[in-house]
Amino acid sequence: MPSRQVALSLGAILAGGGSSFSFELFPPKSDAGEQALWQTVRELEALKPTFVSVTYGAGGSTQDRTVRITKQIAQETTLLPVAHLTCVDASVEDLRRVIAQYADAGVNTIMALRGDPSAGPAAQWVHYPGGLQHADELVALIRSLGAFSVGVAAFPEGHPQSVDIEDDARVLAAKQDAGAEFAITQFFFRAEDYERLVSRASVHGCTMPIVPGLMPVTNVAQIERFAALSGAVFPADLAKRFASIEGDQIAVHELGVEVAATLGEQLLALGAPGLHFYTLNRSTSTREIYQALGLNRG
Repeated sequence: MPSRQVALSLGAILAGGGSSFSFELFPPKSDAGEQALWQTVRELEALKPTFVSVTYGAGGSTQDRTVRITKQIAQETTLLPVAHLTCVDASVEDLRRVIAQYADAGVNTIMALRGDPSAGPAAQWVHYPGGLQHADELVALIRSLGAFSVGVAAFPEGHPQSVDIEDDARVLAAKQDAGAEFAITQFFFRAEDYERLVSRASVHGCTMPIVPGLMPVTNVAQIERFAALSGAVFPADLAKRFASIEGDQIAVHELGVEVAATLGEQLLALGAPGLHFYTLNRSTSTREIYQALGLNRG
């Protein structure tokens, strides 16, 4: 088993200065997909990231695979895994059970998320019987069950179901009050949206590190679909640049790396505590952006 020394919580590491560099993975639905995932894990491990996070599928549909993969990362690699947990279709007892599984696997960092309804992000949220209604309640539950470092989601352009962006900032502060130590944002494309988020959150007393999340564009139709589902804005000028080369996959890839690297530079210059990349279980673009930003930790 690889050796790992975790003297500080991830929240403390992110608050301690320097620039973190991390990746988000998702549990595939097939054995072939899982094999490809592990190839990506090994390629990204060589970059020595601060952490990697592992998501649930829609509606918590990949919970068992998520727990197993997170456990394997903790026990078979040198990476620090961050497990995702949502309130979707789960009672408090169900949640306690999953948290215990993570603890038994040596996973001490959890992203606490309300999660999207099983029917999709646009569907109405329905409170599961015996479950939790909001992410801050899940944060409090996790913190009550052990020495976990808890992260939460933040939304530079506001959560699609928020009343307004000020209410969204108040919700983020409430998550901190419940015990969250750090936040990771939904992906976005304009540095000013992150800057405004940090400013709004600070007004409401939110002082925890907020790590910006970036998704390199590798497929124009796919990124437009993801943006529509998440409520993120795919800026018209950027969409026009990609539309002009949409038929050339190599050119799309190269522009995606360039755009993400430029945004990363802008965010670090603004004082962001690091960068978190939504990899879609592929490492090529992420590794190229990493090199372009000069983040070699070799």
